[in-house]
Amino acid sequence: MGTGREGRYFLRLYVAGATARSRQALRRVYQLCEEHQKGNYELEVIDVYQQPELARDNQIVATPTLVKRLPLPVRRFIGNLANTSGLFEVLDAAAGGAKAT
Repeated sequence: MGTGREGRYFLRLYVAGATARSRQALRRVYQLCEEHQKGNYELEVIDVYQQPELARDNQIVATPTLVKRLPLPVRRFIGNLANTSGLFEVLDAAAGGAKAT
């Protein structure tokens, strides 16, 4: 994914097939991105069954996993993403050097 504009979010969502859990995670990530970063993000969805080498290379051990690649630092969020209130506030604080909780 290139370096992108300052502050633009580059996200990867790793899922395992077309399961209900994968669809729920994808819907939730799209919803969050549109609410908080409309037009300021790129989201790539990786099915670990179809691209196992990407999962292995990026050390993905559970799905769904959301990886924020940019802005730095890289952050991972593992699980169904149902409880994500304040997710982008945590991402912004982490990018600014504050400690994420």
